Amino acid sequence: MNFLITGGTGFVGKHLCLALQRKGHHTYILTRSPLQHRNNQAATFIHYNYPAEKLPLIEGVINLAGETLFGYWSQKKKDKIKSSRLETTNTLIQFMKQMKVKPNVFISGSAVGYYGMSEDIIFTEATTASGKDFLAEVVMEWEQAAKQAESLGIRTVFTRFGVILGEEGSLPLMSLPVKLFAGGTIGNGEQWISWIHIEDVVRLIDYCLFNKQIEGAVNTTAPSPLRNKDFMQTLAKVLMRPNLITAPSPLIYAAIGEMGQLITKGQYVLPQKALNHGFKFKHPELAKALENLME
Repeated sequence: MNFLITGGTGFVGKHLCLALQRKGHHTYILTRSPLQHRNNQAATFIHYNYPAEKLPLIEGVINLAGETLFGYWSQKKKDKIKSSRLETTNTLIQFMKQMKVKPNVFISGSAVGYYGMSEDIIFTEATTASGKDFLAEVVMEWEQAAKQAESLGIRTVFTRFGVILGEEGSLPLMSLPVKLFAGGTIGNGEQWISWIHIEDVVRLIDYCLFNKQIEGAVNTTAPSPLRNKDFMQTLAKVLMRPNLITAPSPLIYAAIGEMGQLITKGQYVLPQKALNHGFKFKHPELAKALENLME
């Protein structure tokens, strides 16, 4: 089968494309710089202005593109975080409108930031109210843009990613101070981290691609969130380092601005829809997930 993917050269995208290619599928990767990549028997890199009618039959479209959240959140950065997601999603909607035969499924990346921040609420896909902060606003608009695919008769899924653990993303940043014997709790340590191993991210996206009963929001998190203090203690134990230092919230905000909310606040998110549909996590517990990644 053929799949059209944005963000195919990013952290999650690279893992997903490789997994699909190993199963014998062909990936068409939309990128603004296709000439910087080499096509092969399993992957074709095309520009965003590539004529949709020239593509072969596309089984599914997967949207993983967007400006990284990492970095100081100036107004310019925040504008780019939002606009990059909305523009790419709207471009894909127009792309699919031009296809004579529509794909069967559209999977659009999303985030648990939809729910806002809380230390005592358990969020599942049954939670319909969004949060009120910047990230919640971005995710809500992002999903609304993706929802346009439903009017084309395309099954649409929003994979709400938690903190993805792998060789890129948050884990290297979280591990570095621990490795340097400067690791410890962030803020009061009570904020929840809804995490997931990169392998389970790819497996769950693949599961959503071929399970016709799944649509709408899908929390892409492991079934065992941890508070920051417990997460950092587990990470320190796996790395065989002490976990003694506390980083006060004001210090975090002084260093990285509003982005500090990603570190000092959080949400307890359960992947209820995935569990209800029989999905089995390969890495449901943090200690073993970290051990696997540190091998």
